[in-house]
Amino acid sequence: MNNNLSDNIIEVKNARKVYRMGSERICAVDDVSFTIKKGEFCCLYGASGSGKSTILNLMAGIEKLTSGQIIIKGKNVHKMSEKGLAKFRQNNLGFVFQSYNLLNSMTALENVELPLVFKHITLKKRRKMAKDMLIKVGLGPRLKHKPKEMSGGQQQRVGIARAFVSNPEIVFADEPTGNLDSKTSREVMDLIKEMAKTNHQTIVMVTHDIRLTEYADKIIHIFDGKIENIEIVNQSTTPEEGVTEEVSDVS
Repeated sequence: MNNNLSDNIIEVKNARKVYRMGSERICAVDDVSFTIKKGEFCCLYGASGSGKSTILNLMAGIEKLTSGQIIIKGKNVHKMSEKGLAKFRQNNLGFVFQSYNLLNSMTALENVELPLVFKHITLKKRRKMAKDMLIKVGLGPRLKHKPKEMSGGQQQRVGIARAFVSNPEIVFADEPTGNLDSKTSREVMDLIKEMAKTNHQTIVMVTHDIRLTEYADKIIHIFDGKIENIEIVNQSTTPEEGVTEEVSDVS
């Protein structure tokens, strides 16, 4: 197998994002290029305002590129129609958000079922899939609870269950532990890592917390919209024992 080509699930090529604010032009993402392999846990790391969340949003097709290309599973994301992109997201992507993004009027079970509703899975089947996933993330007794009846950590577990329930090939996580204390953060990260490893899923996570980068196989350091450097982490055992190899800017 040609490692450089055949197992790259995401390719970002010379991506630029420029915002216009009146007569001013602000370059939030400046000629960024990198690849992510299938099954890799990739972390976009940088300070607040560095452009890392914008890169994630560009990869997900939530924001439009000013120039460059983003190829996911061989498809150019920014050449798709809105309808095509929505379908592509449903079939291939899962999302975990910092603010959980749960619907307060729905129970944990109903929130986790949502992606399956859009995939037209029957009520009986999707209910079982959602229930099994909530049990897997340790929320078996909370199926009927609504978000406001749960702690932040429990709500994020619902968010994780929802992201993983349809077994997407790629999960985008934007500051998934941003609203959690350090103990709960570790529990949530262990859960994401374990689920991704079990199903050989690709994770792309944005964080400003250096402690969370230890979960990654690849760390892309972002500063002022550019890649500072890329670290490949050899995690043969635990994150603490991993060996880090630095790679120069690939853009």
